[in-house]
Amino acid sequence: MAAAKSFKTEQIRNVVVLGHGGSGKTTLIDAACFVSGTSARRGRVDDGNALTMTTPEETAHGMSMQLTVAHAVWEGTKVNFLDTPGYMDFAGDAVAAVRAADAAVVAIAGASGVEVGTEMVWELCEQRNLPRIVFVSMMDKKHADFAKALRELKEVLGADALPVQLPVGAGDGFRGVVDLLTGKAHIAKSGADKGEYEEAEVPADMASEAEDWGTELMETLATTDEDLMERYLEGEEIAQEEVVSAMAAAVASGEIVPVFCGSAEQATGVRELLGKMIGVLPHPGQCGAVEATDERGEAVQLRPADDETTSALVFKTSAEPHVGELSIFRVFSGMVANGTDLKNVERNAGERLNHLAIPMAKERVEVDALHAGDIGVVAKLKSTHTNDTLSSPANPVTLPGVAFPKPDISVAVRGAARADEDKLGEALNRLHEEDPTFVAEFNPELRQTIARGLGELHLDVQFERMKRKYGVAVETERPRIAYRETISVQAKGQGRFKKQTGGRGQFGDCWVRLRPLGRGEGYEFVSAIKGGVIPTKYVPSVDRGIQEAAAKGVVAGYPLVDFAAECYDGSYHSVDSSDIAFKVAGSVAFRNVAEKARPVLLEPIVELAVTAPDEYVGDIMGDLNGRSARVLGMEPASGRTTVRAEVAQAELYKYASALRSITQGRGYHRRKFLGYDVVPPVRAAKIKAEAQEGEG
Repeated sequence: MAAAKSFKTEQIRNVVVLGHGGSGKTTLIDAACFVSGTSARRGRVDDGNALTMTTPEETAHGMSMQLTVAHAVWEGTKVNFLDTPGYMDFAGDAVAAVRAADAAVVAIAGASGVEVGTEMVWELCEQRNLPRIVFVSMMDKKHADFAKALRELKEVLGADALPVQLPVGAGDGFRGVVDLLTGKAHIAKSGADKGEYEEAEVPADMASEAEDWGTELMETLATTDEDLMERYLEGEEIAQEEVVSAMAAAVASGEIVPVFCGSAEQATGVRELLGKMIGVLPHPGQCGAVEATDERGEAVQLRPADDETTSALVFKTSAEPHVGELSIFRVFSGMVANGTDLKNVERNAGERLNHLAIPMAKERVEVDALHAGDIGVVAKLKSTHTNDTLSSPANPVTLPGVAFPKPDISVAVRGAARADEDKLGEALNRLHEEDPTFVAEFNPELRQTIARGLGELHLDVQFERMKRKYGVAVETERPRIAYRETISVQAKGQGRFKKQTGGRGQFGDCWVRLRPLGRGEGYEFVSAIKGGVIPTKYVPSVDRGIQEAAAKGVVAGYPLVDFAAECYDGSYHSVDSSDIAFKVAGSVAFRNVAEKARPVLLEPIVELAVTAPDEYVGDIMGDLNGRSARVLGMEPASGRTTVRAEVAQAELYKYASALRSITQGRGYHRRKFLGYDVVPPVRAAKIKAEAQEGEG
């Protein structure tokens, strides 16, 4: 197959498509690629065959679950679309896509308006100052309301949103869009499948509204440029190219957020959106210097140009049977040609980029070279994984990586059979290399392999992938809780060890005082021995004995923490005393004294932040009360409320599923470990009984 065309930097747009789950992102990209001719067929999300739905897991669940790259070519410009999952369980891929993009299209469902997921992706764009436009999609669906979506953009997101198009009708009556820049209506042609339209006059019942919005659009753009303002006030006609240029500058500076509309399923409005994206959104060369770090750790700035030092960031890794590992990367500076040798600085490894290609969903189209700013894919790199930088060996640099969110949902896993158990560790590691928000490790204290992710669905899907890709099946169970123990009051006592078996014996004798420390202060040992009642060389052995005994606890076998131990008296034998004897004496003293110091169980406490629309707050509060949570406060904001609470970790198993059920999928939560607190007596008795049963 002939190599694909290489596009120059100014001919490239890198656009991440973001939005709440079900807002039409995948359908929009499918339509854009089909309309432009880079995709030969139309797919449907409901049928599981949309262009950027590339895995069996996505087909089975009917949603996008990973970052996928496809491209459209329009008016000589290549638009790299980065499709992202809309559900927060897969937010890591959305964060990676934002890192690789220069601009964003935020999709909003016409009937639903701004949702919880919209707020989250908007914040991602804010963090990177990403220029963005909004596409109000699904205007052909029941209850679609463009005015409501526009109002919520302003009120909920605080966006300086300004319509560039108005819908002609809504729901079953949706027929096209009004272009406020030209003052013409674009009415969809009957039977057309690529968004073809006929230009017409604005419908009479929309004329006044279109004129008002058109005037506001022109006035707003005029205020962004003094020369433009002066000409506008003098009544001079301003060419559309100048208006688009002014809009591009205003979008780049964040002064306005243009709002478009249409129906991606019908492809209505998609041609117009492609044209405006090319005119309004920046190409990589307009996005400023590329920040990097050289081998000495010093900051350097690179130009996003072909004649600069090459630097490329791998922002997504995937592996498929019979293909191997695929590395998707963005060339931030310099050029990459087929067969180029680059250096991975983090791993001090050389890599050759053979069979260089551009990604088109699950397909790869080979290309001779990629210019600065473009996105490519290469298979079977030896040492490179997600977040690694590839750069010129002569002048190696490291680019800032993707700031992936930390996983906070956990489950215990084990191989479903012995053969699965043998391959489990390697399969878990390979999944982590593909998705850094999925981590797994064996916890020796809990004696379980604990897998962590961003949500329960995230974990379930990873295990489905592991079975499909690596043939490893797992069973899951509730993770054990890492309880701790501590003491409540000060106490003192003796530990004595004497053993005589013929010949030299063993003798150690110490008096120890234990006192509680503040939560999280750990362990402290103090020697108060005077007069040599215990030789100095044996005192550290008493300390070691106390620590070893504390690790086994006295209530339910959990480590005892947050206490101070003072060795203040004792005795020794000039012949029979030894390090081991005083170590045993220290452990005996600890057990004797700890049982008198009112030992209690401690459990991990997390701070929970639950965000959902206001109508679900009552149900959320009721559920939290049922989990013995302590509510810290509520933070209302434009129809949504964040409830903050302290909750025992033991009460949060499968909480994500419960919250999804309570809020009909419109709520999400984040957790942060706070520390340990005393377990209530009733639950403490149950935990102690379970521990004793386990010993039996």
